[in-house]
Amino acid sequence: MDGSVISEQTYLPGTASLVQEIDKRLLIVLRDGRTLIGFLRSVDQFANLLLQDTIERIYVEREYGDIPRGIYLVRGENVALCGEIDPELESVQPLHRVSIEDILEAQRLRQEERLAEKKRKEVIWRSRGMRPPPEYEEA
Repeated sequence: MDGSVISEQTYLPGTASLVQEIDKRLLIVLRDGRTLIGFLRSVDQFANLLLQDTIERIYVEREYGDIPRGIYLVRGENVALCGEIDPELESVQPLHRVSIEDILEAQRLRQEERLAEKKRKEVIWRSRGMRPPPEYEEA
């Protein structure tokens, strides 16, 4: 070597890059659409995540509610999105926080509306003599 200082590598490939996020507050979006927020405490080579003080955040329109989940283990293959939360930006979000009961009721109503809309579209497909796509057919 020529005696120069070797700079640290700032980019770690693959799941190793998650090591830099340990002890930070992360937002995780799962493949099924759920949103988790918690402090990353551990990660392994499969991107399995161990979150502490986890909450499940449910969004409906311009409202949200937080359900405490505690310590949460997320299997890496279920992670769709993962990112650090900026506390300054979180405090100025244009959303209104509501109680757990209110957000669960709003979520239930939204799901019923979507199901009714899906059934309405299925009826339209069938009335035109066509078979609806699989996402419109009843299970």
